[in-house]
Amino acid sequence: MTFFCISCYYKGSAFLRAAKEAGNTVYLLTMKKLEHEAWPREAIDEMFYMETDSNAPADLGNLAKGFAWFMRSRQIDRIIAIDDFDVEKAAFLREEFRIPGMGQTTARFFRDKLAMRVRAQSDGVPVPQFSSLFNDRKLAEFAERIEFPCLLKPRGEASATGIQKVHSKEQLWEAVHGLGDNRHNYLVEQFRPGDVYHVDAISVGGELEFCQVSRYLDTPFEVAHGGGIFRSVSVPYDHVDAQMLRALTSKVMKAFNMQFSASHTEWIRMPSGEFVFLETASRVGGAHLAEMVEAATGISLWAEWAKLETAMALGKSYQVPKRGYGQSGIIVSLSRFERPDMSPFNDPEIVWKMDKKQHVGVIVAAEETDKVLSLLDKYASIIAQDYHASLPAPDKSTH
Repeated sequence: MTFFCISCYYKGSAFLRAAKEAGNTVYLLTMKKLEHEAWPREAIDEMFYMETDSNAPADLGNLAKGFAWFMRSRQIDRIIAIDDFDVEKAAFLREEFRIPGMGQTTARFFRDKLAMRVRAQSDGVPVPQFSSLFNDRKLAEFAERIEFPCLLKPRGEASATGIQKVHSKEQLWEAVHGLGDNRHNYLVEQFRPGDVYHVDAISVGGELEFCQVSRYLDTPFEVAHGGGIFRSVSVPYDHVDAQMLRALTSKVMKAFNMQFSASHTEWIRMPSGEFVFLETASRVGGAHLAEMVEAATGISLWAEWAKLETAMALGKSYQVPKRGYGQSGIIVSLSRFERPDMSPFNDPEIVWKMDKKQHVGVIVAAEETDKVLSLLDKYASIIAQDYHASLPAPDKSTH
């Protein structure tokens, strides 16, 4: 089969390699500024470049013109969106050129935070109280009935990008008016304090066939806006929280009409123990969470996703390999050194070290969660004292 992969961010090398190893022809469309990154060129038959990652109608139209030229001499069987911002591009091209896979309506549920909440709520999935910004009266009613603070969120960004925390009705209206004609691209929701969990999964035939639950030790919002250190840890498979989140994530995937793909879904655990839905994405989780999942389970989400896509394109069955049930954790931080000294990170439980300029990070794996947590605490102290740097949170996409 022939795979046309789109990635506006340098990631997904394991997917590209696995897709090639499965016997496919692999094309990659990426950003021109990423041309010289360490892509696995031995696994890529041809690379193409674009100047913008924008999903604006005019830019999608230009993308379609380029793809139409490309299709004159090549047959494409599947289009793969590797990064969150590529989901809309891939869905648009599939619709335009009638290529099988997730179309624009379904893709909305995995990109548009407002669409996510509306559909989840209609299917009985708990969500924070929220409102669109379309109508002043409805927005005023929302502001009257909730307790502040609340969060003003872009509908189409990823992670914590562009989120504003507001603490009063007056501040909310000031922020909304500040958006001008762009306000329809935002929503507002009540801030719900609690631990944030992430569920990394593989769906096959509309069912969750693999599902790994983990918990952020510092939420992505706190890290992005407070300059913290990113950490996450596995939740034991038989823990009640993991059991609840497997069931809830399955409910979300069915509500959103997920047929087959990798997915990354986030939840907030309220002080009461109840979980509320935060967001989801039809791709492998970022921030090297896939490597953390593999350290605990032996399952490479990137590689299995490529095998799944190949099987579906060929009309064959796919089965997730037998998984492990160990525990793992990750810690990552910006570093004030271009190439930080990694020698202090030397425990035998370390299974991965980050190799990226101005970053420091490791993944640890062990049989017991307590051991993983103690190592993450140890390394958080070292990083905070000797390595850590921070930057202001971006107010828009900064690929």
